[in-house]
Amino acid sequence: MRDLIIKTISKVFEVPTAQINDDSSPRTTASWDSLNHMKLILALEEEFGIMFSDEQIIELLTVRKIIAALENLVAEAGMYR
Repeated sequence: MRDLIIKTISKVFEVPTAQINDDSSPRTTASWDSLNHMKLILALEEEFGIMFSDEQIIELLTVRKIIAALENLVAEAGMYR
């Protein structure tokens, strides 16, 4: 799952996957602005068939938080990739 998340982030932010790590955030990724953040949320929701809450969307500002949230949502939905 982690690799798919990293690939999605890489595609949305147009940066190589090698530049993305668990601590990547808007502060460390120049293309991670508010518009691209929403594009990322939509891409992840589509890829994994889940929906983030408004509260989650605001909090998902590091790759680590995104991975943890997706793992929880996918597990809750009973879906494993």
